[in-house]
Amino acid sequence: MSINGSQAQAAGEFTVAIVEFADARADLHAVREHVFIVEQGVPAEIERDALDPLCRHVIARDADDQPIGAGRLTPDRRIGRMAVLPDWRGRGVGEAMLQALVEEACQLGWHEVSLHAQVSALTFYSRHGFVPYDPRFVEAGIDHQSMRRRLDAATPVEGREAAQAALLGVIAGARRQLLIYSRELDPGLLDQSEVVSALRRFATGGGEIRILLQDTATPQRALAPLLGLGQRLTTAFAFRAIEEPIDRDYPSAYAANDRGGWYFRALGHRFEGECRMDDPARVRQLHALFEPVWERARPCSEFRALGL
Repeated sequence: MSINGSQAQAAGEFTVAIVEFADARADLHAVREHVFIVEQGVPAEIERDALDPLCRHVIARDADDQPIGAGRLTPDRRIGRMAVLPDWRGRGVGEAMLQALVEEACQLGWHEVSLHAQVSALTFYSRHGFVPYDPRFVEAGIDHQSMRRRLDAATPVEGREAAQAALLGVIAGARRQLLIYSRELDPGLLDQSEVVSALRRFATGGGEIRILLQDTATPQRALAPLLGLGQRLTTAFAFRAIEEPIDRDYPSAYAANDRGGWYFRALGHRFEGECRMDDPARVRQLHALFEPVWERARPCSEFRALGL
């Protein structure tokens, strides 16, 4: 079955459904062939495997019932073969399919799902609560990263790369407000280009970012990128310094948005912690923890005069 992307683009809407492989074999293979074999040059003998009949599959269709996206859940509790036709990328198809597969895994009683993400798609999966683990590897000639997400609890965050993914997920999930409690603007995390870019996009899109700091001198000496960004976007960024002794003794650090996403580190000087993108109750707890400290803290007027 051939696929005409330009015809699919004109449809405008799509549906997503969990399907049996036997019922949708041709359509699933049509999407995957276009994306993996034609676009990415993956050998056909690698793309099609014996697992297909054993998997639960998701398919996306346009308003004319033509296939535009595909994905699957394998018996070893892994999401894979995620593919969306070019004209439908960036229109929510991938997100809808991923959510459908996660919900199916929950229905199956799974506690965790994993996946092998192409490195170019790391941010996409981070937005949905997946965090990296283990070293990167090459599969079918393409760089990949193992990622995982707990379904019934917070997902462990181990190391800087996982920490960055967790924070990017929290930022991407924010609607209007983002709260950050940090010791010294977290060198190695809040100064990374992807994180700074994500915060810039959120801020210029109308978002509000409140940042509480225990140590304001260290980021000043380091000329932390967020200070310059905050100076340019003064209506979006607000920095306050923690001065009360009872508040300065707090050992942890965290980021929380206003849509249920959070990343918490029990020891604020380390990257290790845990995160979850669908936990409004925990976010309410973190907001309740943040607000009184924010009210007691002083505005960082010294940041406005840095001349960065």
